[in-house]
Amino acid sequence: MSKEKLNEYPMLPTFVGKDILSFKEASQYLDLSESSLYKLTSNSRITFHKPNGGKLSFKKSDLDQWMLQNESKSVDVLEDMLFNNLKVRKDV
Repeated sequence: MSKEKLNEYPMLPTFVGKDILSFKEASQYLDLSESSLYKLTSNSRITFHKPNGGKLSFKKSDLDQWMLQNESKSVDVLEDMLFNNLKVRKDV
């Protein structure tokens, strides 16, 4: 999103249109308290960067990947998987 477009929407969060987020922006993006995000980083449960030993930063794509882990499949998807596995075994 261009800077001109961003200026048209002054109420947008600061992380909109950015690929690299600060600690505070990442906490807002994930909708986590700063304390919770700190625990995740200190326990190496989420990917982060610390250039030159300074402030933490996060790639938005890494945060997206972290949010999408541990997918719970719907019953329909599980039934399709089961059906396809049974079909493959029957063909063998």
